[in-house]
Amino acid sequence: MVSSKESMDCPVESPPLPNNPYKDPDDGRQRFLLELEFVQCLANPTYIHYLAQNRYFEDEAFIGYLKYLQYWQRPEYIKFIMYPHCLFFLELLQNANFRNAMAHPGSKELAHRQQYFFWKNYRNNRLKHILPRPLPEPAAPPVPLHLCLHPYLRTLKLHLHHCPL
Repeated sequence: MVSSKESMDCPVESPPLPNNPYKDPDDGRQRFLLELEFVQCLANPTYIHYLAQNRYFEDEAFIGYLKYLQYWQRPEYIKFIMYPHCLFFLELLQNANFRNAMAHPGSKELAHRQQYFFWKNYRNNRLKHILPRPLPEPAAPPVPLHLCLHPYLRTLKLHLHHCPL
């Protein structure tokens, strides 16, 4: 039998306690990727329609989650977004009227068409703002009157000019 004094001299080693027992083992990378993927799914009007049809927008916890996801609009996160329309739709989803409207197929189609036309015309619309506009033509010097007259009137004027009065 080991005396209590001996057990104090040779303590049994226990595993070290982690600094933060609640810390995510992958430092939040998986959560980051899942939230990024979900936010980018919101760029698809058909997916938003699916969420509305399945009554996700009636769940207050889900509405709170959509509000929480607005942090993706901050500069340190927005750089990871590949589909910027998702942030536009995320902003629209903060409005109950939009959430209710997206339950109707016509609203889904309208949003899809508007998105299509945005993509279709994006380049041309951007070029209008990026490319320099041509400088206006300089004003031409006034043309002498005798060059503007009809050829017959010019000859008549010349004859009158040479005739003494």
